[in-house]
Amino acid sequence: MNSAIENEIITLRKVLHSLPELGKQEKRTSLFIENYLSKLGFEIKKPFGTSLVAILHGKNSDKKVALRADMDALPICEQTSCDFKSMKKGVMHACGHDIHMAAALGTAMLLNDKKDSLNGDVYFIFESDEEGTGSAKQIVDSNVLEGVSAVFGGHVAPDLELGKVGVRFGKFYAASDMFKITVNGISTHGATPEKGKDAILILCEIINNLKTIKSSSGDKFVVSVGKINGGSACNIISSSCTCEGIIRSLGPQDRQSIKNQLNYLCETICNIYKTTFTLEFVPSYGGIVNTEKETLMLRKAAESALGKENVVTLDKPYMTTEDFGIFIDKYSGSFMHIGCGGNESLHSEKFLPPSECAVIAANVYEKVLTEALS
Repeated sequence: MNSAIENEIITLRKVLHSLPELGKQEKRTSLFIENYLSKLGFEIKKPFGTSLVAILHGKNSDKKVALRADMDALPICEQTSCDFKSMKKGVMHACGHDIHMAAALGTAMLLNDKKDSLNGDVYFIFESDEEGTGSAKQIVDSNVLEGVSAVFGGHVAPDLELGKVGVRFGKFYAASDMFKITVNGISTHGATPEKGKDAILILCEIINNLKTIKSSSGDKFVVSVGKINGGSACNIISSSCTCEGIIRSLGPQDRQSIKNQLNYLCETICNIYKTTFTLEFVPSYGGIVNTEKETLMLRKAAESALGKENVVTLDKPYMTTEDFGIFIDKYSGSFMHIGCGGNESLHSEKFLPPSECAVIAANVYEKVLTEALS
């Protein structure tokens, strides 16, 4: 990569970081990207909301591959001292999406310089609202990616040092399902609890027994309760109590098994107390399971770009979630981690990965996309 493109990537990152927008509101960001890539001659398509797809046409269109970057920021008040900090109060790129966009734009520049020898088309996906409900499914359903054979992408990772990337074969990110349990009891005065059925007590017993749920595959999983609501007064036995939580699991087998076990647990305990319950699930992202061929290709490209010593094969999955898996399920593909080091975690008000991360990622993406088309 020449120094002019490297400097341009760093400049783009700073501009994008300073102008963050929340999910489904990325109008300025989307327009900025559209104008930038239109000037380079890319074909622009707008499949859904503020999401856009920019297409670089190579010397033929027999093959098509894609690169995805997410655009949305978070409702966080930035507390960094950089000279390109957020200009929008209470909104910040605290998850590295500014790095992801700059890396994609840098890749677009690199590939545009050799489009006459590029053996196919490259689709650059800029996705809205990944932090919210996501728009990967809507992009896929729009058929704007028809004919694409593989999709690549990545995410900044504080647990990897700057200069390194991590690849993972197979199960990488967890699927997630939110749930809500409501236990129906019988209200009575606190002085005569035997006349009622304590919904709070029953629900607490369910929560305490979540530890009895087991993985059917042996993979790691997490069942978390983050919210409990019940009762009207300190001296009244509550007739209703509700909790809300989330299940994170790896692969479709555990995803269904854990939901079945949770339902059985609620049923068993409520039967003991001769009361009733409702259990509602709200499915979220389906997780990321990288495909073998594309992950081998990605690792090879990363080793070529950065040297073998800077490519880590990750030995365990993460329990975080991402809707990138929707692209893989439809087209095949692979997702990588981009080392950024530092002491701050994702979604911290002080999270500020180095701009060099975008340069590193662009170098890898340029090689893997070229290889995928060859």
